[in-house]
Amino acid sequence: MTTPLQSLLQHGTSPWIDYISRPFVRDGDMDGLVRDGIVGVTSNPTIFQGAIADGDAYDDQLREVLKTESDPKEVFWALARDDVRDACDLLREVFERGDSTRDGWVSLEVDPGLAGDGSATAKEAKRLYAMVDRRNLFVKIPGTQAGLQAIEDTIAAGIPVNVTLLFSLERHRAAAEAYLSGLRRLRDGGGDLRSVDSVASFFVSRVDTEADRRLDELGGRDELKGKLAIANAKLAYQTYKELFSGADWQELEAAGASPQRCLWASTSTKNPAYRDVLYVEELIGPKTVNTMPRETVEDFQDHGRVENTLERDVDGARRTLEQFAQAGVDYDDVVEVLEREGVQKFSDSFSQLIDGVAAKRDQLVSA
Repeated sequence: MTTPLQSLLQHGTSPWIDYISRPFVRDGDMDGLVRDGIVGVTSNPTIFQGAIADGDAYDDQLREVLKTESDPKEVFWALARDDVRDACDLLREVFERGDSTRDGWVSLEVDPGLAGDGSATAKEAKRLYAMVDRRNLFVKIPGTQAGLQAIEDTIAAGIPVNVTLLFSLERHRAAAEAYLSGLRRLRDGGGDLRSVDSVASFFVSRVDTEADRRLDELGGRDELKGKLAIANAKLAYQTYKELFSGADWQELEAAGASPQRCLWASTSTKNPAYRDVLYVEELIGPKTVNTMPRETVEDFQDHGRVENTLERDVDGARRTLEQFAQAGVDYDDVVEVLEREGVQKFSDSFSQLIDGVAAKRDQLVSA
């Protein structure tokens, strides 16, 4: 019997899970999800924090690492490296059976505190990729203005990139163009375009959270609630189709390049008034990815409906953006605020993770 996750794959949307920690990878949990249809994993500092600071799953390895390393950030990277390698190895078969569009990726993000420094981000991306030493690793780079050059430089160096924290259509286009520029540089330098890939992680539910809040402040346009995020994502997919077609793209594709797929991120439903799998069901279409937290994966397995929805009423999506503007909601300000807050939340979460590692280090050393 085909599971809803497997049906997603058949419709062109690859289901990934935003969840990785030692118990998840090593206790068979991930194996079962892969059998159900999960074909990719992204890492989450909050999950790492809980597993490292609040449990004992890492204690033995932590004691070994502390024999040679005391800096909490480097201690974390040493712990995360092994988990990410294990996940990459579990998904290697999925990765190796792919052709022009591969799954089987595992994502590890650079320190989000570097989001304003493109040069430092690119340097850290190269270090993490070498540290993990797996072909199916995606290095996550924030799609900030400073991150655009880091994306291009990292791709040009032959390193696959998951561009994260994309909210606006303009920035999504810029991230795709940075990927294309990186591919051209890699090709011109004699590199193998088949060695790299990229996804553009376009955040969804947070857009509705912010837009709905502004509608509440304005009053009187409740019919627009829950509409902007899906419209925004549908238009991003149209950008994808535009940029990854035509003669210039076909030349890169003939040399082995893969398109930068849209990855729908932040797909858990924040508003309980909305269907719990809304942001999965409404964004199903060819050559896309949907990365879900564990709860959303389970909800979708239980009652998800699968049909091609991504290109349904694209003109209506354009009208939705116009209606928000008419209602007094400034789209550019919405996405700017979301990017700024997103970078801060990622940075704060990473800082809390490092603080948790330091606390556990001190606990073990004093024991």
